[in-house]
Amino acid sequence: MTDRHWLFGDQLGPHFLTSGPDGPAHDAPVVLIEARSVFRRRRFHRAKAHLILSAMRHRAAELGDRALYVRAETYREGLREAVGAGRVTVHHPTSRAALGLVRSLERVRVLPARGFLFPQDTFRVWVDGRGGHRLRQEDFYHWVRRELDLLMDGGEPAGGRWNHDHDNREPPPKGARTLDAPKPYRPREDEIDDEVRADLDRWEREEGITFVGRDGPRRFPATRREALAALRRFTGHRLAGFGPHEDAMLAADPVMSHSLLSSSLNLGLLDPAEVVTAAEDTWRAGDSPISSTEGFIRQVAGWREYVWQLYWYFGEDYRNRNALGARTPLPDWFLELDADAVTARCLSTALAQVRDTGWTHHIPRLMLLGSHALQQGWEPRAVTDWFHRCFVDGYDWVMLPNVIGMSQYADGGRMTTKPYTSGGAYIHRMSDFCRGCAYKPGDRTGERACPYTTGYWTFVHRHRDLLTANNRTSRAVQGLDRLGDVEEVLRTARDRGDSPP
Repeated sequence: MTDRHWLFGDQLGPHFLTSGPDGPAHDAPVVLIEARSVFRRRRFHRAKAHLILSAMRHRAAELGDRALYVRAETYREGLREAVGAGRVTVHHPTSRAALGLVRSLERVRVLPARGFLFPQDTFRVWVDGRGGHRLRQEDFYHWVRRELDLLMDGGEPAGGRWNHDHDNREPPPKGARTLDAPKPYRPREDEIDDEVRADLDRWEREEGITFVGRDGPRRFPATRREALAALRRFTGHRLAGFGPHEDAMLAADPVMSHSLLSSSLNLGLLDPAEVVTAAEDTWRAGDSPISSTEGFIRQVAGWREYVWQLYWYFGEDYRNRNALGARTPLPDWFLELDADAVTARCLSTALAQVRDTGWTHHIPRLMLLGSHALQQGWEPRAVTDWFHRCFVDGYDWVMLPNVIGMSQYADGGRMTTKPYTSGGAYIHRMSDFCRGCAYKPGDRTGERACPYTTGYWTFVHRHRDLLTANNRTSRAVQGLDRLGDVEEVLRTARDRGDSPP
């Protein structure tokens, strides 16, 4: 009898059923398990729960009689119901917890991971070739491009440069409320979405399962067909305008020209190889400038792949790193996504975007939400958990390196060369948030002191020894020493405490 093949909820694309030596049998019956214990253990964003369940149920409907869809309390119970004493194959899961589970089950055979560009062993060869040192993303990205012959002209990077960052850091157009970019693809809900929403309502009403955030109309693809439509829409209409303002922020235009493909990639509906190929093809057809194309490909083939590989390479203890000794619990207003409690327009807007959609683009994540957490000294493991639960594209492998390493600098520089935080001047330059805000980006003391400006100098003061020793941040300490009101800055920060900024 052919072994059944178990699909996790982030393994929903056709490439997870491709047969071969490292795949399931071509006619393998498929098992999908909806485990309610996942939602009991952690308080997820409701839009995220909706998206995942909708995607799983849509996949089961597509597979028809080939699929057995089991609703159970736990994965173990679901697997017993599905296969009894039968044997099962499953592709390498994306979290350590899930990998530990499948390896603990006697009748489960774990196949290599899919949904990424390189096997983990290949990454380790790259690391070993560098003596285990300087695991910088830019170096890895160059290697990926060469290995895949991606956006290359012979042995040289297309366009003559590996990185077009300097073309992709423009502030928003002066006075503009939006970029006026072509609209992104939006899916239409169906009866499966109605069923999911009714089940979530019932879980909250009868089973004590709770969520954060709002579950409005589904904004992200739940099927392969929808994901491909979103990819075509982005490469055909939006990629060309992506690059210049990818680091900018506009209050009335949260999406701008971003792809909105991360959730589709992380659900397994799209394969990264097809995504970067589609982007390169758009450039080679003359329909997108090299700066926009390279910037997007770097996000997928550079950063996404890098984060996946580091998640496994760094090991489980990476989760507990706390190089800056940050111990402050997350405040209730942040945990509850209470944007209305926040006065600072930038943070309130970003938090409202998370509350309403479960998504913001990478700059609000890093330079508003993450930066505030870093400045306030919030416990990094709790910050990681918050990002994991509250973002539709958040998974353990995604958020652990992104938050512990990139956002909170809790690994002490193993992943990045400096902490990423700033005062209000950066936010003022790269957004329109400061317009109409109760605070002034240039003020660090007084009633109108910008929380980010006060927070920045407080952070520099708290960690001056570490920042002095880093040549990328030593000038910040020199700037601190030139301030004539440091004590008043610190007092302003103390008076605010953990109240909403």
